[in-house]
Amino acid sequence: MKTLKEVKVGETVVVNKLHGEGAVRRRIMDMGITKGTQIFVRKVAPLGDPIEVNIRGYELSLRKADAEMIEVS
Repeated sequence: MKTLKEVKVGETVVVNKLHGEGAVRRRIMDMGITKGTQIFVRKVAPLGDPIEVNIRGYELSLRKADAEMIEVS
């Protein structure tokens, strides 16, 4: 199982599964991160948090804790 947190800068991945429960899962889905969505990792901050990604044509910054809940391939 590979999570979005482990993806290197410049890679494009596809979402396989979302982990987490309730409000956290709903918030991630409201940002446009759903199963089958392509995610391009643009940048990672010097200390690793946040991660800047491109999803559905817009830029989004995610915390490492949220990125760990997104299983990708």
